[in-house]
Amino acid sequence: MTEVITTPTSTTSPDVAAAAAQFLAPVVVELQALAVNGKQAHWHVRGANFIGVHELLDTVVDHAQEYADTAAERVVALGLPIDARIGTVAAKTGAAEMPAGFQKSDATITTIIAQIDVALTVVNKAVAELGEIDPTSQDVAIEIARGLDKDRWFLFAHVAA
Repeated sequence: MTEVITTPTSTTSPDVAAAAAQFLAPVVVELQALAVNGKQAHWHVRGANFIGVHELLDTVVDHAQEYADTAAERVVALGLPIDARIGTVAAKTGAAEMPAGFQKSDATITTIIAQIDVALTVVNKAVAELGEIDPTSQDVAIEIARGLDKDRWFLFAHVAA
């Protein structure tokens, strides 16, 4: 019987791969937390601007899932596994737990912006550190930062005076 190789190989050195994963793995965790909490917010938002916020939260969730997938696939392409199981995400996220039940739209937006800020802190650290280590991984982080900044702006516009 022929042995099946289940661990992908990479042309990137193991040291570079491990260093890149050190910065991208927390990005995946925070984006997965944002996706789960964003969906919770989406289901429970209330207020006069309900439909706009409800639909915008779906967009934020979709983007968070796409960005998490992009960062996770970069780590896997470098030949390393990624751990974004729900227990791992819950244990490692720096984001506050989403309040239970229905929430007014302004409170919901403020909570999700805070979650995006947590993710952006981790993403911006990855951007700063990955330039010397792996420019391709840095590019992934830059793409994610740009998208999160835009989602944050769209949400902030709902509560800005």
